[in-house]
Amino acid sequence: MKLIYHAWMVPLFPLISSILIGLGLFFFPKATKNLRRIYAIISISLLGTAMFIPPHLSWQQINGNPIYRYLWSWIHNKNVTLEVGYLIDPLTPIMSVPITTIGVMVTIHSDSYMPHDQGYLRFFAYPSLSNAPMLGLVLSPNLIQIHIFRELVGMCSYSLIGFRFTRPNAANARQKASITNRVGDSGSSLGISGSYRITGSFEFEDLSELFNKLLANHEVSLFFATFCALSPFPGSVAKSAQSPLHVWLPDAMEGPTPISAPIHAATMVAAGIFLVARMFPLFKALPLMMSLISRIGGITALLGATIALAQKDLKRVLAYSTMSQLGYIMLAPGIGSYRAALFHLITHAYSKALSFPGSGSVIHSMEPIVGYCPDKSQNMAFMGGLRKYMPITGTTFLLGTLSPCGIPPFACFRSKDEILADSRLYFPILGWMAWFIAGLTGFYMFRMYFPTPEGDFRANPSNKHSISPSVSIWEENQTIKSGKGMDFALSFVKNKKGSKELELFNPLENIEESGEKEMENPVSTHYSQKEYPLYPKESNNIMLFPLLVPTIPTLFIGFIGVPFSKEKMGFDLLSYWLDPSLSYSHKMDSEEFWINATTSVGTAFWGIFIALILYGPLFLSRNLQEETDPQSEGILGYFPSSLYNWSYSRGYIDGYYNTVFVRGTRTLAEIISFPDQRILDGIVNGVGISSFFGGEVLRYGEGGRISYYLFGLISGMFILLII
Repeated sequence: MKLIYHAWMVPLFPLISSILIGLGLFFFPKATKNLRRIYAIISISLLGTAMFIPPHLSWQQINGNPIYRYLWSWIHNKNVTLEVGYLIDPLTPIMSVPITTIGVMVTIHSDSYMPHDQGYLRFFAYPSLSNAPMLGLVLSPNLIQIHIFRELVGMCSYSLIGFRFTRPNAANARQKASITNRVGDSGSSLGISGSYRITGSFEFEDLSELFNKLLANHEVSLFFATFCALSPFPGSVAKSAQSPLHVWLPDAMEGPTPISAPIHAATMVAAGIFLVARMFPLFKALPLMMSLISRIGGITALLGATIALAQKDLKRVLAYSTMSQLGYIMLAPGIGSYRAALFHLITHAYSKALSFPGSGSVIHSMEPIVGYCPDKSQNMAFMGGLRKYMPITGTTFLLGTLSPCGIPPFACFRSKDEILADSRLYFPILGWMAWFIAGLTGFYMFRMYFPTPEGDFRANPSNKHSISPSVSIWEENQTIKSGKGMDFALSFVKNKKGSKELELFNPLENIEESGEKEMENPVSTHYSQKEYPLYPKESNNIMLFPLLVPTIPTLFIGFIGVPFSKEKMGFDLLSYWLDPSLSYSHKMDSEEFWINATTSVGTAFWGIFIALILYGPLFLSRNLQEETDPQSEGILGYFPSSLYNWSYSRGYIDGYYNTVFVRGTRTLAEIISFPDQRILDGIVNGVGISSFFGGEVLRYGEGGRISYYLFGLISGMFILLII
């Protein structure tokens, strides 16, 4: 049986899993919660079943099977014809394989990360539900279908980001993500309408052919065609967190840690890139469109890399790393490197599928020590030396750090090198900017790595390199500098006996303050009030399994872009897989490849070397002791304070948006409401009051005698006759 005819079953399996959990929670909540582990196994099994179909589709495409499209009529009349179905081409398995494999690993990781959360089953329903529309989006053959599935992906991401909706930060983050993506999707709707107006079709295969034909025959102006092609692009900008609609992605870290991997690697951010890849045959005929895509990608890559330099939250560093790498991926199709863009999309997906579960393992081990507050459990200032206590997590975290830096032989080395080489040939300034970003990537990734698994553990006061060696534990809310830009606050609370104790080492204390902080996980029932660990410990085997499996593609997935022989540079598995008419990339000979590779790796190593000097274990330990003096400039003294403040404040972009759009909209609403309330409402209210008083006056003129009424009537008629 050829599975290509049953590809519609791929999104069906995760959808069934989500429906089963939802129906169970709705109709049999108590019994479903008691059987939650069984439901978790069912969810993993169904998604695992869907995981085996895309590799089979990939093998059929490699073996030369033609593109398969199955459609059936949905709307059919004289004016509009709309068909729905699914499309199997080389791009479909490229996207569906990472989605299903990463989805399975994240689901297994969640089973160990979330077992003591009261919303355990509700959480399990969300990732399965988000995988279903993402797989449906990948299979979509037309613009309408892909738009519907993108909206469903956004809805699921809204639920995942705001999973702990009782926390104001989480509630605000999901609203921010939703509104930002609505801004982009409004342009997509306009572009879809314009494309149909020109071509009369929503199908991807017809759009590029009809557009090119109309442009060649001068039946449509280049400006209008560019406008119609540009209109759907804001949706991709928002979904893939491209500047200036990137502001939702860092705040999406408010969701539970396990959902960060599917959001950043396989689902929402990939939805925007996928639309650009689908419409690339159309975009490449429009030079202005290609130039815009490359510029937006380059700006996003630079912005994400510079903002990541000063972040102290572990997950936010990875979030801005994702934003920067997505900028690389968006830059590539803008310079015509369609193959390099898809190559880096695959390698980056598996790299982040290793990094985010690794960060989840780190955070999970820190929570019993520092508390279940994200401001502490995710703060790199409290970490250090984790590789001693968590060797497997530390090793996999190092691999996930090396890969985005482009260090051989890891996945992103070859894909990033192609983008750097092609960008330099396309536009030298853009190329040099891409090289500079590669150096920044090595710096901020190891700025994250050195203070986390390396050095000494800083959350234990018995350690000589503790973060608080000379701080009086009786001072409340004292701010301490722990390292270059890693500022944090230690707060103290009174216990039942009235004495003060350090909140850092009380994992059973609910540390919500003014609704701003809430436990990352509700407290596990197996922790007693008398026993809690002073040092982190390695995660259990269930949580380690999703860390070990992604190391395989992180190490070897990059070989799909390696040429088979020196004589056939450029002839590799990925090029053979993709459509030859689209898979253009600069063909480098062996000498040119080694020159570019040496330069890119050298640039990354310079960034790593600078990070080693400023954040390495020896330097970090020395500076931690120096910074016990409140007057010390600390490690940040090496950098201009204005640059650090700009980076730490996210480039002031969030503040600008809040001032211009949020406060500006409120001020405009107040200005508009003034004439509405004072003038329009005043006129309506004045008419009503006048009618009321007029009626009161006339009421006193009524005596109830008919003779008086007849006299008044005759008198009025007589006066009218005289007039």
